[in-house]
Amino acid sequence: MKTFSGLQEFSEALGTHLGYSDWRTITQEQVDLFADATDDHQWIHTDTEQAHSGPFGGPIAHGYLTLSLIPAFMREIYQIEGLAMGINYGSDKVRFPGLVPVGSRVRAGAKLTAFDQTPQGARTVLEITVEVEGAEKPACVAEILSLLRPREEGK
Repeated sequence: MKTFSGLQEFSEALGTHLGYSDWRTITQEQVDLFADATDDHQWIHTDTEQAHSGPFGGPIAHGYLTLSLIPAFMREIYQIEGLAMGINYGSDKVRFPGLVPVGSRVRAGAKLTAFDQTPQGARTVLEITVEVEGAEKPACVAEILSLLRPREEGK
């Protein structure tokens, strides 16, 4: 994990790759819990028997499950000291070019592509690429926007 001493040092990483998260295995239990949380029980995700005879050879993770793992991946890639909080500000250009078969391992890489200081804090854009171990195409490529608020001095 890369540690930045504050927003100034983080801003100096603009245009650079920040690193990779650890690999993690996507389980059927995760997929089923995500299906329950989002009420998306499409058989390609949750019916393991039918999915094995379907077009992907087995169940696959929801694209939005993959996207939702990005905050956890980011905590493994970098941290910024002196922050009061980081707020999800949105996402741009989210794409799911590849599949995440249940049982596969995924990790994310991050590149800082924008850093703008505002009165509310620093607005950043990270290009996140979620890879599937051994796959040619990434599972997800997304531009993630955040608002980073520094801790007030003395607090």
